[in-house]
Amino acid sequence: MTPTPSILVATWDNGLFSVTGEMVHQELAGQSVRSLAADRHGRVLAIVGRHSLCRRSPDGEWTEIAKSKFELSCCVPIGNAVFVGTDDAHVLRVDPDGAQQYLTGFDAVAGRDKWYAGTAIVDGKLMGPPLGVRSMAATCDGAALLVNVHVGGIPRSTDAGLAWRPTIDVDSDVHQVCAHPTRPEIVIAAAAAGLCVSRDAGATWTIESQGLHAPHCSAVAFGRNDVFVSASIDPFSTQGAVYRRPIDSNGPLQPLGGGMPRWTDSRADTDCIATWDSMVAVIDGSGRLYVSHDDGASWSCPIDRLAGPSGLHIC
Repeated sequence: MTPTPSILVATWDNGLFSVTGEMVHQELAGQSVRSLAADRHGRVLAIVGRHSLCRRSPDGEWTEIAKSKFELSCCVPIGNAVFVGTDDAHVLRVDPDGAQQYLTGFDAVAGRDKWYAGTAIVDGKLMGPPLGVRSMAATCDGAALLVNVHVGGIPRSTDAGLAWRPTIDVDSDVHQVCAHPTRPEIVIAAAAAGLCVSRDAGATWTIESQGLHAPHCSAVAFGRNDVFVSASIDPFSTQGAVYRRPIDSNGPLQPLGGGMPRWTDSRADTDCIATWDSMVAVIDGSGRLYVSHDDGASWSCPIDRLAGPSGLHIC
């Protein structure tokens, strides 16, 4: 019998929850966990406590790979190396022995002087995250590394992080970039301007919003046949929605049905949609977890109120 997959729910300040069916097990209680990423050996990488790159084994054991003076934000493996983004918009390479290399080429990317922090005035107060690396992705052949800077577009490297060039316009305000797991030419991104689609491995982009109730997109993921994307009126909206569309279609995005509510409680933010085979998981800003076992055709809500979600991963 095939083991039931587990959904890992990372949180900003209360560790990680492993959800298997209706069973919930907490790990790393009281710590910040973010940027869950498979290392292609059955293990999961994550940023723990802001300064540590860690690896989780299939049985839930955690090991620190590297500790940095920088505040780390996200990670992505390519081969045996792990590339790590920081909250002040730099990129590091971590080798298997834990040695770290600061990628100076990323600091020299054209247009960096036009990057800015993603802030807004809400009720007279300045809110929003600082300028930093928000998400990272690598094409499945390892040929292209893509770094989502908030707010700084998606710089791209094709030489393992030595040299970089800008791609999408900075003011698209990208919140997550995601590469297809088996097709190296296809990359998607969620941006304040809409769903961004690249069919040349992230070199160029088109931006689409047809079918969305609002263009402000925060999370994206590839299912087996479809693209999934979350949208809201703005980052502070009290409701959001999740949409789907066939990967190779150019038609309008369609809201999810089959038990998924038309409106989620707040938005599904960066990294808060995950897929594995026929499974799809979405967690909204309130911590309500929705799960589908049939490629998003029908949904259930096995777990409610896992507060402060920072990301999902299915393993």
